[in-house]
Amino acid sequence: MNSNFSSQQVKDIGEQGLLERLQRFCPPEIIGDDAAVLETAPGKSLVVTTDVLVDGVHFSNLTTSPQDAGWRAAAANLSDLAAMGASPLGITVGLGLPGEVKVSWVERLYHGMTECLQKYNTSIVGGDVVRSPVTTLAITAFGQVNPSQIIRRSAAVVGDAIVITGVHGASHAGLELLLHPELGQNLKDVERTALIHAHQRPQPRLDVLPILWEILASQCPIPIAGMDSSDGLADAIIQICRASGVGAVLERRQIFIPAAFDHWLTEEQALAYALYGGEDFELVLCLPQESALALVQHLGQGAAIVGNITPGSTVLLHDEQKKFPDQVLSLSQGFQHFGQ
Repeated sequence: MNSNFSSQQVKDIGEQGLLERLQRFCPPEIIGDDAAVLETAPGKSLVVTTDVLVDGVHFSNLTTSPQDAGWRAAAANLSDLAAMGASPLGITVGLGLPGEVKVSWVERLYHGMTECLQKYNTSIVGGDVVRSPVTTLAITAFGQVNPSQIIRRSAAVVGDAIVITGVHGASHAGLELLLHPELGQNLKDVERTALIHAHQRPQPRLDVLPILWEILASQCPIPIAGMDSSDGLADAIIQICRASGVGAVLERRQIFIPAAFDHWLTEEQALAYALYGGEDFELVLCLPQESALALVQHLGQGAAIVGNITPGSTVLLHDEQKKFPDQVLSLSQGFQHFGQ
């Protein structure tokens, strides 16, 4: 990046000047028309998802560099594709900016997005830039999936095991450490760094899909229920149960809590981070018991069977050691964009 332009603002170069800068982040054969044309393989379904991120709500200069904001934005959309069982094809980016934003900030944002996308052989294939009083990032991601492998929230059945693919609560813990550096004074540097990294550079779990399909390959096609845990583990399970018309029982002791939490959180606070923290971008899947066990064994640390799908509609947190009373989980306990 040319240091002579580090102080340039978006209003100094205008929409066309900014678009010219950003076009170099896209494959040259894609840009130039009014829309991107993406060919999918025969027998594949196109999957499209859109996510909007707003300055001060989803990212902040206090906790997130422009590169990290870009990475998180891309990761959130790739995670939505993974939650549908889809492989990514490309994304489009809608960017709303105040004119006073520095051009270098925008370029660093795009560097972060492309860093994440390149891990999954995915590109920015188009978008739009407009003036806005608040920096806003709207991403539409495109993916493809075999129709028999589409993961839906509505496919859970009684008896299914509930699998989580990794650690929950780490992203929220990282955010708290960034906002309140005095927390966790007894944390080792490697523990603190790992938690902050979980918040700033979450990993969409596209890696889970090939393992899942390999495990299920010898079985007759069966509907798989699932979604990602971007809004929290409890939210994901409740949403799946509502869509499927079922209930669930979660075992408290099966929800992995990082040892680092012990340095500044009570047991109940640590569990709340895991259930309601959000932005971990793990997958929550409902599978037959045998397949669930095989998946957990393949994925390793953090992956676990945390409960089972039950008749009814209640989602219950149970403690088999009877140290804590059973607790009914609800969406009102997690983050709500327009909550009071």
